[in-house]
Amino acid sequence: MTRDEIIDKIRKVEALFLRTDSPGEMQAARGALDRLQAQLASAPEKTGEFQFSMHDPWKRQLFLALARRHGLTPYRQYRQRRTTVMLRTTRTLIEKTLWPQYLELSRLLHDYLDEATRDIITRGVHGDLSDAVEQPNLPPG
Repeated sequence: MTRDEIIDKIRKVEALFLRTDSPGEMQAARGALDRLQAQLASAPEKTGEFQFSMHDPWKRQLFLALARRHGLTPYRQYRQRRTTVMLRTTRTLIEKTLWPQYLELSRLLHDYLDEATRDIITRGVHGDLSDAVEQPNLPPG
C-alpha cells in the first residue's frame, strides 16, 4: 500500500469515528486508526531532489559534511554553480533533522569565526574595531 493510500484510509476511518455514537464502533474505529497510523509511520516516504544555494564557503562545507553524516551524497548538476548543493532524500529528513542541525551548527560556526576574526584583527592589526564615524555636512569626494 502506498503512502497516499494509507493517508486516504486514515481520513475515511477518522470520518467513521466522528459519525458513530456506539462505543463498540468507536473502539473498533480507534483500533483501525491506530493500526493505519503505525503502518503510515513505517511506510517509506518518497524521495525528492532538493536544491540548496550557499554562498558562504564555510557554511557550505558544514552542510556537505552534515549531509554525508546522514548517508546522503551531495552533488551538482552539469553547469550548476559551485554554490549549489543538490540532495536526493525525503522531505522529512530535510525538515526534521538535517536543516535544524545545519541552522544550529551554522550559528555556532558563525559566532566562532566572528570571535576568532575579531581576536586576530585586534591583536595583529589594531585594537579599535569600531565602525567608521559618519561625518555630516561633508561634500562627497
